Amino acid sequence: MKTLTEQEVATFLKENLKDWTFKKNIIFRDFKFKTFVEAFSFMTAVAIEAEKMNHHPDWSNSYNKVNIVLTNHDAGGVTQLDFKLAEITDRIFTRK
Repeated sequence: MKTLTEQEVATFLKENLKDWTFKKNIIFRDFKFKTFVEAFSFMTAVAIEAEKMNHHPDWSNSYNKVNIVLTNHDAGGVTQLDFKLAEITDRIFTRK
């Protein structure tokens, strides 16, 4: 899978994923929930979709917060697959 240029990533985020940030070879976003159970439920829903895609996020959870980092380790940077998982993640978050 082709790694995207910094300009391609910046443009896509600006136009489609405004809450995500690009830094070096990753995109990331922090999510906040009312409770730990909501945060964990969100992670479970994202995990199911990530497994279907065979593209797994680097993430952490502390009580009601979830931090997600996306990059394609095989490609060595951000790819269309990262954008797709970020979009799915945002849709799951807005359903909460």
